[in-house]
Amino acid sequence: MDADQILIAGVGGLGCAWAKGAKARCTSDTDVLLIDADDESFVDAGSAHLLRLGHALDSVGCAALPPLAEQRMRGYTALANAILKPVELVILLTGLGGGTGTGAAHEFARQARQSGALVLAVAAMPFEVQETRTEIAESGLTRLQHVAHVTVRLSLDRLARQARQQGQNWQMGAEWIEDLVDGLVRTLMRMGLINLDLMDLRAIVDKEGEATMLVGTGRPDDPESILQSAMMAPLSALDVGGASACLIQVEGGLGMTIGQVDAVANIFTEALDADAQVILGARVSEDLEDTIRVVTLLAGIKPSD
Repeated sequence: MDADQILIAGVGGLGCAWAKGAKARCTSDTDVLLIDADDESFVDAGSAHLLRLGHALDSVGCAALPPLAEQRMRGYTALANAILKPVELVILLTGLGGGTGTGAAHEFARQARQSGALVLAVAAMPFEVQETRTEIAESGLTRLQHVAHVTVRLSLDRLARQARQQGQNWQMGAEWIEDLVDGLVRTLMRMGLINLDLMDLRAIVDKEGEATMLVGTGRPDDPESILQSAMMAPLSALDVGGASACLIQVEGGLGMTIGQVDAVANIFTEALDADAQVILGARVSEDLEDTIRVVTLLAGIKPSD
């Protein structure tokens, strides 16, 4: 895939911050789109596409006003379509519970899907103590899930707890998100020992049921640690056991062996349905010295009762 065929889109303040961080982390070039009603989100945007939801002299943002953000995003349909014309995959990052992310994220996802792009969304849910924002977020999440091919539900409580343990600012130190985005981009843009492409992604996300994504890292000789790293993801609770489809990309340094790839793939897939469809990719990357990183997309997950 070419760089302009993958678009990292940040919607709202948190989504824009994460999109800029993911872009800086990616070792392969990609396009970035930032969407917000606050100019602060566009600081240090580099060459990113910018969509301001409102006029430059308009002091009214979209805080707590999802319908306004949705309306303004819809008004940018023609401009968004021009940006989306070459795009095959959109990685959408957003925070729900406020105005812009809740209102504009699902509308942009709808536009992207209508243009023919595959849409993988990561949506952060509010802290559990924020009851009003959580109610708003749940409504936005439902609408986003309806249009995105995959919607990963991220827990800010878990993310903040992990950031505190590492002495990081949770808003800016989202290494998990950056790792996931970089892993997805590498999966599609770099040649590997076993290559994956967009058709492989589509084959997995078309499965009926819920879907999610995981990323884990660890030593090549300790596949269990890599699995534990993946299961520590700051996601909302979701039982992935029994998933009916899995795309798994194993990436390691120059010393990675086929045996290590096989061991990691086995431990990541043993909890799946016995008849699950598994698509495996593998790549050697010089910058992953003595490390293996696994990016997994799980689909066909039965919703909990």
